[in-house]
Amino acid sequence: MAVLECKELTKRYGAAQALNHVNLQIEPGRIVGLLGPNGSGKTTLIKLANGLLTPTEGEILVCGNVPGRESHACVSYLPERTAIPTWMSAAQLMDFYGDFYQDFRRDAAEEMLKRLEISPRQRIKQMSKGTREKVQLIMVMSRAAQLYLLDEPIGGVDPATRDYILSTIITNYNPEAAVIISTHLISDVEKVLDDVIFINQGQVVLQSSVDQIREEKGMSVDALFREVFKC
Repeated sequence: MAVLECKELTKRYGAAQALNHVNLQIEPGRIVGLLGPNGSGKTTLIKLANGLLTPTEGEILVCGNVPGRESHACVSYLPERTAIPTWMSAAQLMDFYGDFYQDFRRDAAEEMLKRLEISPRQRIKQMSKGTREKVQLIMVMSRAAQLYLLDEPIGGVDPATRDYILSTIITNYNPEAAVIISTHLISDVEKVLDDVIFINQGQVVLQSSVDQIREEKGMSVDALFREVFKC
């Protein structure tokens, strides 16, 4: 069964069309890049999948359910901006996630914090922006979810942190799950992707495996992206 399925999915804000009759399926066991320029509809699609927005038309199913209580239990979501309570310590945040999510793997979270030399006793507000982003990602990836929705997980961090974040994503997700990474930094994420979806002006313009792009087009995903979206 597809982890995420969209059928003629449309979202309008007044007269502005954010998504326009999107059809796609994402299968378990794949890391998928949701790629497009700023304003192309990536965040809208992720918010719809997470139940934060409702479709104007069409249908979206997550783990076979319309987004709601059942789907929330199988989705682990990393928003574009850091959204964890800053008054908490990392240890309190683990308690919070453990209370909230049955699939939270505290041992995995503790191991990642230790590897990054982040003290569980340190309060979030005392951490740098980059460290906060790492802590939020650790919480998200420490769930044994079926779908991970990561909105710009490497947007505001330095290249070394980017590499750490990507390796954390690869080594910590449940292999029966799917991961969707929304980004416009293609060259950084390309090495971890199985499939890509190019989205522009609310429409899917390409859905393909990375291997297929390399074999059929003889170019990298980054090079194809530049060609498809050149100004």
